[in-house]
Order: sequence, then C-alpha cells, then structure tokens
Amino acid sequence: MAGVLDERRIAILAADGVELERPRKALEDAGARTFVVSITSGEIQARDHDLEDAGTFAVDQLVGAVSVDDYEALLLAGGTVNPDKLRMEPPAVQFVLNLVPSGKPVASICHGPWNFVEADVARGRRLTSWPSVRTDLRNAGAEVVDEQVVTDGNITTSRSPDDLPTFRERIVQECAQALEPADAGGGA
Repeated sequence: MAGVLDERRIAILAADGVELERPRKALEDAGARTFVVSITSGEIQARDHDLEDAGTFAVDQLVGAVSVDDYEALLLAGGTVNPDKLRMEPPAVQFVLNLVPSGKPVASICHGPWNFVEADVARGRRLTSWPSVRTDLRNAGAEVVDEQVVTDGNITTSRSPDDLPTFRERIVQECAQALEPADAGGGA
C-alpha cells in the first residue's frame, strides 16, 4: 500500500482525548501527509480507550485558519472526549459542514460521527458508530447500521477500535479511489 496516496494532504480534525495513532499511521504508511487540525494550538492529549494516556500530538494548524481547499480528505478520529469537544466549537463544526458536501473523502470512527450530527450532515446517510452515538445519529436522520465499516458516498464510518484493521484498509482504499485522476484507466 506504500505510496498509494502519494503525498496527498489529509486533515485530521482532533482535540484533547483523541484516539488517532492507528488510523493516522495507516494513512501515512500509504504515502499521505497528515495534518492535525485542532481548536487549540500546541499539543493535544491522546488517549487509548478513553482511559489510558497515549502521549501527545503536535497541532499543525488551527481549524479556524484552514480551508476545505487545503486538504484532499478528512479523518475524524475517535475517543469520547475528542468529538464532544469538537462539536462544541463553531469553527470545527463549520469545517465538517463545508467538507462533507465537497465530495472529498471523510472518515470517522467510534464517537467521531457526533461531528456529523452537529454539522447536520447525517440526514439521509447510512452510518455506523459506537453504540451510544447511534441514537443521536438516528435522531439526526441517519440510517444507522451495526457493521464494522460503512461507506455512503464520500463518508466512511466505523464502530470501534476493534474494527480498526478493516477501517484502516477501507479509508486508504476510499481515499485512493477518490484521488485518482478522472481519466485513470484509459477513458475514451
């Protein structure tokens, strides 16, 4: 899979409490350049299964200072605290609201789909998430399913850290397909 994403710029919208190491590594192993975009500068505190300290990640850019045009895809990582913080910050909500209709790939795992609820982009989508988020998704108009990984248009969602191997493979695949030149494969 190395090089399949060929230096593509992928934003990772994250805040304190994020669980992002393994999805980020999958994207980077495939050749992507990832950028941590956050609501605060400096570093954000990572967690493992919400309870264990997982170190820190440097913030590359503040969400209020970036544009959808700066990136070719978006990862909304999991954790409970991370998406709860993001959905309370208007610039983070606006970034998701602007990116989803752009057609660029958006991937989210665990509690991350809360961001789709707050940005009002869940309606009519087929999504999955951590079980406690599913009622919120249904109330926001999504068709909620209990599957490892679901792709609906440009949005890919997954349930939990247990599904990471399948999620990681799918997000690399979805990003690679979306980023192929329009005339790839020959054309007329």
